[in-house]
Amino acid sequence: MAINEHTSTQRIGFLLTPNFALMSYASAAEPLRAANVLARTDLYDVVLLSFDGKPITSSSGILVKCQPLADAGEACHTIFVCAGGGPQDWVLPESSLATLRRLARQGIRIGGISAGAYVLAEAGLLDNRDFTIHWENAPLLREAFGHLTPRQARFVFDGDRITCAGGVAALDMMHAMISQRMGAHFARRVSDWYLHTAVAEPGAPQRGSLAERYGTHHPALLTVLEKMEATIENPLDRRIMAKLAGTSPRHLDRLFANELGSSFLETYRAIRLDHARRLLEQSPLSIAEVAFATGFSSAGHFSGSFKAYFGSTPHAVRQRFPPN
Repeated sequence: MAINEHTSTQRIGFLLTPNFALMSYASAAEPLRAANVLARTDLYDVVLLSFDGKPITSSSGILVKCQPLADAGEACHTIFVCAGGGPQDWVLPESSLATLRRLARQGIRIGGISAGAYVLAEAGLLDNRDFTIHWENAPLLREAFGHLTPRQARFVFDGDRITCAGGVAALDMMHAMISQRMGAHFARRVSDWYLHTAVAEPGAPQRGSLAERYGTHHPALLTVLEKMEATIENPLDRRIMAKLAGTSPRHLDRLFANELGSSFLETYRAIRLDHARRLLEQSPLSIAEVAFATGFSSAGHFSGSFKAYFGSTPHAVRQRFPPN
């Protein structure tokens, strides 16, 4: 193929944090390698970075050699912060965040993959920006940065910021990025290289639909389940939910029993407790704050419900995942 002035080598840096998600990294980096092979020239040069230049261990235990961000980052066209693990791996010294801000001021495009958007938020690089983050980390980000609202999209381009929810969504993001530079036909060839035949749109959902996750297609039940997930902090009364779904409370009870094998209250409580466990594992909130953030009237009530559901106490979970 003919190479034009727009296909000179671009250096793409991947800034890795401890326990970074290996699958997310590979889904973003491998399409760049394939693009080089298909173009028969070096369109992209991938460089692995860490804040201090020390090797970083991935989520699966693979040790990756890195170059220091302050030295090697300046030559990059784009730098993606690739993060996984938990908050203890994302909360960084101010000096590290300052380096990231400096590179952004120099005109380097900054991106975040999986939980990488949390690092960008910590550095103040997402203010007044449209962005996304992995659905599991979204509640934590909202708690930590109340002025920011992540979008539940697979990836988002906003000028010199690119964010991606991670996992295989990074394949979709790289298809879009390569397409912008090299055209849709060439990007399609790269995606075909990885059998990536169903390229998702940026705003496609991160998770399976409610119908898939709960195993029901009943419209009234799906309406209530969606509302349950949206009202974790302030749970709604069963009668209000039934009215929203256009049915009676008694019929709603039958739907839960027949379709889910659970009651309205049991299902609602499970949704809230699952959310509470994520907050305990990922956020610096106290147990009492987690209790109120998930609609429980007291820490004691919350602890009893939590232990009955998970078999361990909130305190035990917090001991395994202490806040930074």
